Amino acid sequence: MKQILKILTVILCSLTLQTDAAEKSSAVSSSKPNIVLLFSDDAGYGDFGFQGSHHFKTPHLDQLAKDGVRLSNFYVSGATCGPSRAGLLSGKYQQRFGYEEINVSRIMSENSKVPADEMGLPTDLRTMGNYLQELGYYTAIFGKWHQGAADRYHPLKRGFDEFYGMRGGSRSFFAYKNPDRVVAEALLERNFGHFQEHRGYLTDVLADETCDFIERSAQGNKPFFAFVSFNAVHTPMQPDPKDANEFPQLEGKRRKVAQMTLSMDRACGQIIDKLKALGLYENTLIVFSNDNGGPMNKNGSSNYPLSGVKATQLEGGIRVPGLISWPGKLPAGSVYDYPLITLDLIPTFVAVGDGDPAAIEGLDGVNMIPYLTGGNSARPHQTLHWKMETRAAIRDGDWKLLRYPDRPAELFNLSEDIGEQNDLAAENPEIVKELFRKQFAWELELARPLWMLRRQEEGWSSRRTDEFRHPPAKTY
Repeated sequence: MKQILKILTVILCSLTLQTDAAEKSSAVSSSKPNIVLLFSDDAGYGDFGFQGSHHFKTPHLDQLAKDGVRLSNFYVSGATCGPSRAGLLSGKYQQRFGYEEINVSRIMSENSKVPADEMGLPTDLRTMGNYLQELGYYTAIFGKWHQGAADRYHPLKRGFDEFYGMRGGSRSFFAYKNPDRVVAEALLERNFGHFQEHRGYLTDVLADETCDFIERSAQGNKPFFAFVSFNAVHTPMQPDPKDANEFPQLEGKRRKVAQMTLSMDRACGQIIDKLKALGLYENTLIVFSNDNGGPMNKNGSSNYPLSGVKATQLEGGIRVPGLISWPGKLPAGSVYDYPLITLDLIPTFVAVGDGDPAAIEGLDGVNMIPYLTGGNSARPHQTLHWKMETRAAIRDGDWKLLRYPDRPAELFNLSEDIGEQNDLAAENPEIVKELFRKQFAWELELARPLWMLRRQEEGWSSRRTDEFRHPPAKTY
């Protein structure tokens, strides 16, 4: 009998210790929200229902806007995908470490060209994944990486516990029939070095992989971070065949980009539905945005009501859709009008993960939460900067100055002229001087560029500024 009592006592003590440990693990995970970053590629500013589109169908993202906050003045730190993503992942203006131009070797000048695989995010920088790992998050990225194809730049070496996607910047949405003839950076890779082509439509596959990650993570004792880096709606223009009959009123690339946007919205909805089914939605911070402005003629996108396109520093190249949702914490169905930027995501994620953004040296962003909740009524940023070699832009309050290599600077008041059609530089010489002074002071803090465009490519960017100098028609 005494022996039985001893055994029962040991069992009860063991169960008590296990229960205490489980409760502590649960408390750790439940005290920090999960974080999901949904990121599209080359989408047009006006190509979403929540942005006012009358053509495109984005019901799931529209609902996310109703559940959270729409950011009406949301920016990226670069007008092309590689630099923009470098800023996003580091939380710093990418120009501070020389990453001014897109990391595509074939268009670089001969005296600055480096091998394509070597054009990546410098390895001495910590990333969004690193910061969240340090706060106890289990991290994963799905889809486009585009921050260096060499092994040392690999996501698993840059703060991510899991990776499913491609190291490069674009690929087919369908499986390659002869993958051995395709450059490695375009192949689908699971974690490190396990290359295998997918079945089905890639946007759907990325959603499936993300949902599987969420389901597995929900069984653990860590909060999770999922960066869903869609390659939609980047070229090639390959809609899902099941959407072939959608948008009969549209034609050509415009119809294809609408169909691809519909697929991406459906994928976002699948991920959100998985969070809800597992009871995680209320404790998950979700952000949706895009890497740069739509290129318009290349993929049929529209940046209405903005002028400019990808690779230009007009608003259509750098202002992007932005949504942020955190049920019960952020005001549902609201709009935030002061400028914010993707550089703000790391400070925000660190803060909600119980970290201290102020303890991270060199971050250029702010924790958005106090501003979005109304706890801080000031402007998060008085001044924002952009630079691509000699081309540059600065937004100071509602004034925006554009610097060109081949013409006088232009000045716009964005509060009255979102389409940048009324140049006020000649009427406001003192404002022009002040904005130049602020821009030059910022540029003195920057590193020399890691690589630079050929002259003809920089000229191409100027020509695109001219070609898309006026906002597209609303009915486009």
